[in-house]
Amino acid sequence: MLEPGPIVGTSPIRKEGLAKVTGRALYVDDITLPGMWYGATVRSTIARGRITSITFDPAIDWSQFAIVTAADIPGENCIVHLTKDHPCLAAEFINHPAEPILLLAHADKSALIAAAAAVHITCEELPGVFTIEDSELGAAGDTKKVVWDHPGHGGSANTFKTFLMQKGDNPLPDAELEKIFAEADFVVEGEYRTGAQEQLYIENNGVIAEAFRAPDGTLDSVTVSGSMQCPFYLVHALELVFNLPAEKCRVIQTETGGAFGGKEDFPSVNGSHAALLAMKSGHPVKLCYDRAEDLIATTKRHPSRTRHRTAVSRDGKLLAGEIEVALDGGAYATLSAVVLSRATIHAPGPYHWPHLTVRARAMATNIAPHGAFRGFGAPQSLFALERHMDKIAHTIGLTPEEFRRRNFLSTGMHTATGQHLSDPVDMQALLTRALRESKYHAKRAEFDRTNPTSTIKRGIGFASFMHGSGFTGSGERRLNSLVKIELTADARPRILVSSTEFGQGTNTILSQVCAQTLRIPYDEVLVAQPDTSVVPNSGPTVASRTAMIVGKLVERASESMLLTLAPYLTFHSATADFDYSVACDVPANYTPADFKRAAHTYLARHGALVAEARYEAPGNIFWDDDQYRGDAYPTYAWAVYVAEVAVDTTTYIAEVKDFHALQEVGKVIHPILAKGQIEGGVAQGIGYALYEKCVYIDGLMRNNQMTNYIMPTSADLPPIHVHFEETPSIHGPGGAKGIGELPMDGPAPAILNAIEHATGISFTEIPLLPEDIFERMTRTPGSGTEDLNPTIDLDTRTETTEVPA
Repeated sequence: MLEPGPIVGTSPIRKEGLAKVTGRALYVDDITLPGMWYGATVRSTIARGRITSITFDPAIDWSQFAIVTAADIPGENCIVHLTKDHPCLAAEFINHPAEPILLLAHADKSALIAAAAAVHITCEELPGVFTIEDSELGAAGDTKKVVWDHPGHGGSANTFKTFLMQKGDNPLPDAELEKIFAEADFVVEGEYRTGAQEQLYIENNGVIAEAFRAPDGTLDSVTVSGSMQCPFYLVHALELVFNLPAEKCRVIQTETGGAFGGKEDFPSVNGSHAALLAMKSGHPVKLCYDRAEDLIATTKRHPSRTRHRTAVSRDGKLLAGEIEVALDGGAYATLSAVVLSRATIHAPGPYHWPHLTVRARAMATNIAPHGAFRGFGAPQSLFALERHMDKIAHTIGLTPEEFRRRNFLSTGMHTATGQHLSDPVDMQALLTRALRESKYHAKRAEFDRTNPTSTIKRGIGFASFMHGSGFTGSGERRLNSLVKIELTADARPRILVSSTEFGQGTNTILSQVCAQTLRIPYDEVLVAQPDTSVVPNSGPTVASRTAMIVGKLVERASESMLLTLAPYLTFHSATADFDYSVACDVPANYTPADFKRAAHTYLARHGALVAEARYEAPGNIFWDDDQYRGDAYPTYAWAVYVAEVAVDTTTYIAEVKDFHALQEVGKVIHPILAKGQIEGGVAQGIGYALYEKCVYIDGLMRNNQMTNYIMPTSADLPPIHVHFEETPSIHGPGGAKGIGELPMDGPAPAILNAIEHATGISFTEIPLLPEDIFERMTRTPGSGTEDLNPTIDLDTRTETTEVPA
């Protein structure tokens, strides 16, 4: 066996790659169990109302079907996420279109279509609320604009969650803050909006459930296998729905074809539904959505509205800011509170604010609940911030580059939450390199010269931003994540984690960390399938935490294993006394064969070896949930993205022609996978900015097909140039930080900044479609249309941009 060289920082073949390309990998719809039936969901056709009757067409032989209503639920009629407001099945009231009311199962999948159509549900329809503004009216007391009362959320009707974040240990009283605004050279206001976005994973949501009964006929346990990100989330949901202890609720992740957050919280819904059908039918039940059902029924990115009011000095320094963030949470809370939390903390961006107040709230509407999506609130608030930064620069007469340079955070400074930036931060250098790599200055000058005589208007713009790695605030402490590594009978380490692989490279990078720490070949490391009866709870696969948080635990567990095996290591030549506990160093003559011999010896004498590591928060990291201050994240990734666009003034189509993505993400564990993460995030960001519009009518998504939900294809994407700066962080294995969500944050504002350069028009809402560009570019001044869509044109809003006399 050859001694391996460095593994972290190289790009070995991904662990699951061979099974996928040869077709041996089984996704949930590839799996058939003996006696398996199929499930279907009967859903509401209205946005809000009260169910008055459910009848079954006698033309169907209903004795051949398993039928589940809310009355059949043995535990609580509740899908638990962060709160208990989400019914498993609507029992009396309907709060959004396509809300699940009744479940069906049958041995013949084709019989379900006619059966679902033969279930007749009559309702007393009530008026729905479909916008943030109408929801705010309801929260303010307008009884005609109430979605439904949300007890237990700590807010008023229609309000899921609110946050107040203020800069400084002693925030200024309102009167003193207003004095800063009154005396500022410039006060710049703006409003910015983002729409919903579908995750559009390749594999739709799907699960298979089994229910097992005790000898006396009572329900003993349930098992759910399926496409998901967070197996233990589903365990918790099953506990409540079935009134079973956690050890009786087994969840297994099957091969998962993409997720992007869309399979974080939602499997708690369809997993519970399938298990109820299995309990009622006495058969395993497969419940897989088609694309149309997946699009109308599952969670999407939260739409947002962000308002900025900023005081700026004549020399381009930020003096004070007020930011208001509002998210549309849909009908139930799901994960809106934590999405709002990240949106709040990222709203100030990578800038120094002497005084800042951020007020944020998540509002309820009669739309299907919104939930997790890559970026988790940060893309919404950072889009607003980076568009606003360009607006301020134009207002005060500085270039976008110079204005940012005068306000960047740097090493040793404090963020808006009061977090001391002890890790190196050099946004100045990142901006310099990004502009150099993209030839920003030369292209900007060229486009300024050629645009006046061309029907194709070209522009270039950039966005500067950061993204926190890991759970927000005290989240990692509460998770208390645990990782184990066991030795198999053939002396190979097997990683036991609940972190899931869904295309992003979890199994590969964790194996690299383990192999490098144990100094053994990468191919020797195994990864257990996430099965909650086997693996510990290492936390959810979300929040850019897998590489940094779970990877660090794998590193520590590997060190523990090596330390345990130290007495059993023998060497071919004499070795001086060696302390294996110090940084897990090994003697110079240590080889993988030494590890193998030691492992076999240990197993022969003791029978098994399981090493583990549990999350321990660094002593210098503290977060105050009540004051919403402190160390929001262990560390941050930092980035500058540059977009080059072309806007055709004949067709009004905007295209991204070139894109440069520069980020500082600590040590890059697997360069090819890391590059793929950035390219994929940029592609999703381009879709978010220019293509992907969820069209809602009376709360129901009407373009719920791939033919009319438009996303960019490979033909629509530009060359994406990925650049890394590597500044290792003590919080991750080998110095790694999180990387998965970062590339979702920067593309949209960079693109719209570039479009403003190309057209001279400040667009403030995404997605920006050709019809939106047409409307603005062909608008007749003084026609009376300026105020029809104030979210599009900030210049028509009441806005202060003035110099005191």
